[in-house]
Amino acid sequence: MDDPGPVGPLDHAVVGRRGVVTHPIPGGRSPGEVRVEVRGTAELFIAYADGALAVGAAVLVYRSRGHRDVDVMVDPSAS
Repeated sequence: MDDPGPVGPLDHAVVGRRGVVTHPIPGGRSPGEVRVEVRGTAELFIAYADGALAVGAAVLVYRSRGHRDVDVMVDPSAS
């Protein structure tokens, strides 16, 4: 996946958090959406992944791109 660099203030609180895909992530440069429990509430983030992820997939946030954009991967603890 291309590294766009930060597009705004990084959100370090979300990195390392687990979430669930709420809108399919096609993979590559096309984003989807994930719900992540952070700061005591569920928040929605625009999410990018290397490959396609379906709604309901458990994910792990491994990087903040800034603002509400994050990079996710399949949550290794979910299998």
